[in-house]
Amino acid sequence: MIRRRVRTNIPQVDPEEFAKFLKEIEEKINLEHLHSLKKSFEVADKSGTGTLTLEEFKEVIKNSLGLRRNDDQITALFMKIDSLSEGKIAWDEFCTYMQLEYAEKEDAYLRQKEVSFHTPAMIESTPHRETILRIDNMSDGIFVAVSQDGTISFWNSQLDLKRTKTLMSDQNINRQKPKWITDMVLMQQYNKIILGTGDREIQFYESSTFEPYCQVSGLETVPLKLAYCPTGYDECLIMYGDVDGCVNIIVIYATGETLRTWKKMPKTDGIASVTLEKVAHNVNGLTKFIRWKVHEDWVLELRYYEELRSIISCSNHENTALVIGSTTGSTHVESQLREIKESLNNFSNDKKGPKLSQQNYIQTKRRMDSDQTVFKVYKGVKTFDFSKDKNIIVTGGMDRIVRIWNPYVPSKPTGMLRGHNAPIFYLSIAADENRIYSISTDKTVRVWDIKDQTCMLTLRPKSHKIRGDIQACHYNRVTRSLAIATDQMALLNQKVKPQQYADIVITHKEPVHCCRYNASFKQVVTCSDGSAVKLWEFETGKPVFEFSQAHGDNAITAMAFDNTGRRLITGGRDGKLKVWNYNNGHCLKTLEKEDNTEEITSINYIEMNRNRYIISVGWDRRINIFTDSSDDFHHVQKPLPKWQDDVNHGHKEDILSLASAPPNLLASSSYDGEIIVWNLVSGHIYCHLISPKPQDYQSVALDGDNSICKLIFLEDRAANKHCAQLVASGPRGCIHFWNVYNGGELLAQFSVGSNRAAVSNMVASEDSTMLFTGDAIGFVHCWKIDGYCLRGKESEPPELIISWRAHVQSVTSMDLVEEHGLILTSSLDCTVRLWTIEGEYVGTFGQQEPWDVYNKATFLHPMVPYDVLVDPQSLPHHPCLDGKLTAAQVIHAESLENGENDSEEEEEEEEERKNDAVNITNYLGVRTQFVYDDNMIQEELKGKPYDDGTGKRLRHEKHKPRPKDRGGPNAYQNLKCFDLDDTPPPSAPTKHRDKTDPFDFEI
Repeated sequence: MIRRRVRTNIPQVDPEEFAKFLKEIEEKINLEHLHSLKKSFEVADKSGTGTLTLEEFKEVIKNSLGLRRNDDQITALFMKIDSLSEGKIAWDEFCTYMQLEYAEKEDAYLRQKEVSFHTPAMIESTPHRETILRIDNMSDGIFVAVSQDGTISFWNSQLDLKRTKTLMSDQNINRQKPKWITDMVLMQQYNKIILGTGDREIQFYESSTFEPYCQVSGLETVPLKLAYCPTGYDECLIMYGDVDGCVNIIVIYATGETLRTWKKMPKTDGIASVTLEKVAHNVNGLTKFIRWKVHEDWVLELRYYEELRSIISCSNHENTALVIGSTTGSTHVESQLREIKESLNNFSNDKKGPKLSQQNYIQTKRRMDSDQTVFKVYKGVKTFDFSKDKNIIVTGGMDRIVRIWNPYVPSKPTGMLRGHNAPIFYLSIAADENRIYSISTDKTVRVWDIKDQTCMLTLRPKSHKIRGDIQACHYNRVTRSLAIATDQMALLNQKVKPQQYADIVITHKEPVHCCRYNASFKQVVTCSDGSAVKLWEFETGKPVFEFSQAHGDNAITAMAFDNTGRRLITGGRDGKLKVWNYNNGHCLKTLEKEDNTEEITSINYIEMNRNRYIISVGWDRRINIFTDSSDDFHHVQKPLPKWQDDVNHGHKEDILSLASAPPNLLASSSYDGEIIVWNLVSGHIYCHLISPKPQDYQSVALDGDNSICKLIFLEDRAANKHCAQLVASGPRGCIHFWNVYNGGELLAQFSVGSNRAAVSNMVASEDSTMLFTGDAIGFVHCWKIDGYCLRGKESEPPELIISWRAHVQSVTSMDLVEEHGLILTSSLDCTVRLWTIEGEYVGTFGQQEPWDVYNKATFLHPMVPYDVLVDPQSLPHHPCLDGKLTAAQVIHAESLENGENDSEEEEEEEEERKNDAVNITNYLGVRTQFVYDDNMIQEELKGKPYDDGTGKRLRHEKHKPRPKDRGGPNAYQNLKCFDLDDTPPPSAPTKHRDKTDPFDFEI
């Protein structure tokens, strides 16, 4: 007797509460607790067998660990540990389960954080002849690089040189020594490029035409580093650091108007120029200049952050390595009064010479201690970055240590990342990725995890192949690529999700081959091409657990549960089967064939005569049977001897599917379209089933057209020998209904759809009333098979209830959850999705928003997956889209169907046309009836009666239609008339007082 699934009643617990329960156990367990817990196991073992029953285990957990949890959670933990369903667990089993579960969770956590780059790097020669000073990216992801000689270049994400231009070429014509650039920054809001020069100038260029726009000249020092930041609508800050360790700030309140004003200033060397003195003493108060003495060494880097409303700058001086300071400083009343007094004195002083207030703008000031935060770092800071989302600052310098700081705690770093063997050259925080990217002067790239403060990736020059000394670096957060400039331009692109999956939720990173619903734990188990197994909460879609490398680097191609639902059996392309306690990723047993590594395609777990067996088939073309006994303590197990009928008269091609039915039937299908039904007790062949080829059938595939990918037994009909018991998904893309008794008989065959896509998977309801099929292009069809082939052959296909597009690639697995009216589908498109049996979209496992199977409002219906929505094959079939009919034929389809080939109707229409009369009223008002047909019109045209003596006007007057006299008033009589008002008499002229003044002007 075969029993498909015998499930133990496992209490249903809240997954989140159960996770908290396991977390409490993890926090409680240490070395001391382990010793006491082991003693409690020994004391609670009243039978002396070394194992604990469920009640004894509850007592140990409650008393030893002091956890006051309900019995359901402890029972669920016991069931997960007791994977063999023996009703008892040992101390070793408890320790193994806990250790493996946490180890696999840690591995899964690390897999989520994996990062890698495409190596070797893309390397291209550059048009720059001098040192590249800075690399930046525009809003569209284009890289911008500028060198010391003023050459600027633009590169796309594939490192293609899009544009290059040499700035300041016109200014260097009449100079003995050309100008050199110190730094560059983009002013994207105003389409400008800002350059700092060695002649103590800040120049503005149009980023579209590269024409010089204006410049600020007469700076006190050379601007080593530039920074720009918009602070509001039409407001911005332009900052530069110099060799004196000063931070210089130009505050612009009306940026657009100010730049236009500077553009109109007198030109110097072909560019409009304004002095720093005029900027500092702007008459309209639109600009302001501030100069702070911050460092005791050169300013190496500075940036303004609107979140902090402060400027962060760094230098190699240890005591002022990193400084966070305000822009304007605190209000100091005494200093402001002193400045007002000095300005008043200068106003009354007529002596020539510069005013004191005008001299003050170039004098350096030091911020008050309350206006700045100073970080002291050994050997100073060469580079830094700040993230408001993570609230951290990272610094790096000559001491080769990456330090993580809290911006408000300068006394001690929160983390120190060691690993570089050379000074830190560049740092970048990717807050959305939770990573820090660091590059040292020896061209070593390291990626750090912010939360764990661990190194996730080290990329050395041997792997990325970048040569030369580093000149500039930049990480583009949009394209996730790292640009490194040496004497060449190099680009390291991060390995990210393929572009077609950018907006699509995926369940696995690789194609999914199988998915199953476990009713015992209310979980969904999915397996992928990357040998990863994932567990999901069925009711919410949340991830529960995962483990990888189940079959090494080989894909998992088949999966089944045992009769209790506590163990998972997987088969892979390595030809091996493995039995798992999938709740913690513990491999309980490995099933191997003799010197055979052919792919496993299907697995069945059956129980017969109180014996349990695991049956597998695959590319070895044989039926492999393994016993499943708790008495077998060997980890590696070999199959039972082959059946003689299998060896002598078995399949000649690869076996693709396997199905079993009570009391002792087993069916297998192969690549060549042959189905063999076996007797499980004797191992003899019961019958061969080969489908006849239809007369009008034309092959649509060069290979694989005869393959049968899926077999299912209709268990509700297994005892009825007069109906169809077996359903096959092929051959030739048709569904076949077979009666396996009396040598086998084909009762029905039909194609699934007009696209004739091969059926890749099937599942039927337990009462054999509905059949769901999935095909090679992702469509799911629901058929009503209640009573179909129940009394004999059927010539017509069953009723198609509904069909929908579930995936954009082949459906690899399906599982029906009848208690909830839902169906699971997996596909090669890396997704596992949940649908109602009516085709309503519930969600995709792996999405951020959970669903509730008991609340339809949480379903994504009426939405559909994005990839399905945009795929052209998702369009419905229509004669116009298929090119079979024109739009006119479709519009008049009904009239064409009714009137086509109807001779009687045509004769009636012809008679109607002959008797058609046109009434025309002539100009005399006498009605005359004229009968026109096609022959009369043709004769009249031949006669040309209007060629002689009549003009067009007369002909028009004779034959123009006259309006009918219908009685009553005409249109003119219906017009409304209004009486005109009488014109008022003119007023009498006024008399003037002075006759000599006709205009009566009085002064």
